[in-house]
Amino acid sequence: MTTIGLISDTHDYLDEAVYRHFANCDEIWHAGDFGSASIAEALQQCKPLRGVYGNIDGQDIRSQFPETLVWTCEQVKIVMTHIGGYPPKYNPASKALIQEHQPQLFISGHSHILKVMYDDKQHCLHMNPGAAGKQGWHKTRTLIRFVIDGREMNHCEVIELGAR
Repeated sequence: MTTIGLISDTHDYLDEAVYRHFANCDEIWHAGDFGSASIAEALQQCKPLRGVYGNIDGQDIRSQFPETLVWTCEQVKIVMTHIGGYPPKYNPASKALIQEHQPQLFISGHSHILKVMYDDKQHCLHMNPGAAGKQGWHKTRTLIRFVIDGREMNHCEVIELGAR
């Protein structure tokens, strides 16, 4: 059983509450737009970190994190990229990634809109944790915490950090 803290779009702001909400997580996954390497460093000091760079990230983040990650956690194949769209409106690059890798979980950020929805056509769960930072048009800063247990993904919790 692996407990995941999922975050995105911090835009160089990391709320101290993130540490409390992710205290019992085994890993933190960041779906891009860190804002600066200091955010990645702070998260890495807390828990093992996986991440992808986003469209606002500079070379400091792009040199540490790829545009897209494909890996397996327990028995769940995951694809994570920053700009992905959502079911059924994936962007062309994400649609190709999903068709090529056939993940059980597709994670993206970018939109600042929290979404957890199952794609019946692709047989894939889509997660976007919304935005945890203060930049953008979203009204509430959000995170997701969930568990991967073998092939199952469950105990999904949406966490609101407060107003932007």
